[in-house]
Amino acid sequence: MELLGKLGGMLIYPAAFLFVLTIVVFIHELGHFWVGRLCGVGVKAFSIGFGRELVGWYDRHGTRWKISAIPLGGYVKFVGDMNGASVPDDESLAAMSPSERAVSFHHQALWKRAAIVAAGPIANFLLAIAVFAAMTYVNGRAVLPARIEAVQPASPAEAAGFLAGDVIVSIDGRQITSFADMQRLVTTSGGDRLQFVVDRGGRRITIEAVPAVREVEVPGFGKQRIGQLGLQGSRNPADVVHVSYGLADSLGAGVAETWNVIDRTFNYLGKLVVGRESPQQLSGPIGIMRVSGDVASMGGLGSLVGLIAILSVSIGLLNLFPVPLLDGGHLLFYGVEAVRGRPLSDRAQEIGFRIGLALVVMLMLFATWNDIVHLGAAFTARGT
Repeated sequence: MELLGKLGGMLIYPAAFLFVLTIVVFIHELGHFWVGRLCGVGVKAFSIGFGRELVGWYDRHGTRWKISAIPLGGYVKFVGDMNGASVPDDESLAAMSPSERAVSFHHQALWKRAAIVAAGPIANFLLAIAVFAAMTYVNGRAVLPARIEAVQPASPAEAAGFLAGDVIVSIDGRQITSFADMQRLVTTSGGDRLQFVVDRGGRRITIEAVPAVREVEVPGFGKQRIGQLGLQGSRNPADVVHVSYGLADSLGAGVAETWNVIDRTFNYLGKLVVGRESPQQLSGPIGIMRVSGDVASMGGLGSLVGLIAILSVSIGLLNLFPVPLLDGGHLLFYGVEAVRGRPLSDRAQEIGFRIGLALVVMLMLFATWNDIVHLGAAFTARGT
């Protein structure tokens, strides 16, 4: 029985991973598919996963819907595509009849191609907004006011002059309505000089402080660098206020939370470029599996749905990077085409796709290596 229990505990990781990734990938590809259909483009295949087909069927339009063996993504193959990355099939395009050209992706107007490509990431952002909005509408929010209960001795907060009883009004011009709002900004601003406006006994005063950079262990991601000031909020449950939201306010909260994820991502990438963040924080499929399993084990379905929203934003952003092979690379090519009045040569696009493939593969290998290192560290920690 103990062995069965451990086996069941292990199976929750791939199950949660497939649940999360399949939904995010399906919505992304559905964005491409739906806008493609609206633009009159023929769709040959809609695949969840890559490689050998496991199961599939045709719809009434002749599109092959299938689930494939490698569950690490998906693709929509339009008429005229050589593969799922929308690389044009030159031989096929040259031999097309007028009726086939009318439904070929590569014969569409520039704005239609751009809309179809952009629809995938946009669908990811809309999914995140919908999930965050639904969670806010159903659960509301437990809000702890941004009042400081205590200041840790010898901390950056004490050095800056914070006092118990101060109420944080804004940080760098951003309104703060809860202690969680303050924590979110501080943790992503380690080493940055922040300007706080606080209410102290009815007076507004300005305090500048630099959160210290600390390394903490985050399940599934290994050591992460975060900012810490040394401010403590109230620990009295009576101070927590439960706020309910209507439909409109929930939608606004969903947009705000989606933007928070985007903002934190760009904040990390900006610091990564200048060497103030570690690339060791990048994670790949193994890391996503660990996080999915941990979240499913500890938080249940509700927390797993929240992870879907976060991952959906991340995949949407990743696909918008101007790297050939990704959606952003296609949009880059279309931007060049709009400026030049004609597309790049087949040779230039081929070179671009090869460079893009190399970059994507290198990123995946690096992220997977990080996952393996984090996994090894976790097993070592359990052993000790």
